Amino acid sequence: MDSVTSDEPSTTPPQTARTPLEASAANGLKIVVVGGFGVGKTTLVRSVSEIRPLNTEETMTQAGAAIDDLSGVDGKTSTTVAFDFGRITLDAHNVLYLFGAPGQERFWFLWDRLFSGTLGAVVLVDTRRIDDSWYAIDRLEHHGTPFIVALNDFGGPRHSHARIREALDLDPGIPLLDCDARSRQSSKEVLIALVEHVRAKYPVPSQTSGELSKPSRELAL
Repeated sequence: MDSVTSDEPSTTPPQTARTPLEASAANGLKIVVVGGFGVGKTTLVRSVSEIRPLNTEETMTQAGAAIDDLSGVDGKTSTTVAFDFGRITLDAHNVLYLFGAPGQERFWFLWDRLFSGTLGAVVLVDTRRIDDSWYAIDRLEHHGTPFIVALNDFGGPRHSHARIREALDLDPGIPLLDCDARSRQSSKEVLIALVEHVRAKYPVPSQTSGELSKPSRELAL
């Protein structure tokens, strides 16, 4: 039997060969952004990631308000319930993976898992609620994870770095800097400071292909 054909042009677009994904970078370097509830962790990851960040934000409800301490964040309408994720390419061999940890006390049990395999961490601080930073610093020191402290600008009263160091009981060798988590450039400088702190803490005797080199110059944003 003869086959039946149609003279009308096909509306199905021709299939094209898929371009294969490039090989993964040699080194995936994990950084965690931690801090109290509503200090700007999600904002920092969003501002600096080169990819569209993965986030697990959910709308805050009255049920959550009865559990979480909303002091100082009364206008907050959504919250991270697992973690945020972003990525930054340093060079052909090295990629930073950014994880933003949830800030509410009821999700702190996730932090120890997020700290596993971490290159270093950023402790983001709202100076209006400085006590919220204690747990993050305590857990990082417990794990021996290198970290820096970044003071996110919420427009509140200014405090000297000396007073902040004293309030947080920071070791003199831990970098402390100001930042604006909404600013890509400012967030970039925070990450550069962390990577350089890690390099200073654990110097590499010699550079070979695939190792992290001059991250402050090669952070491609």
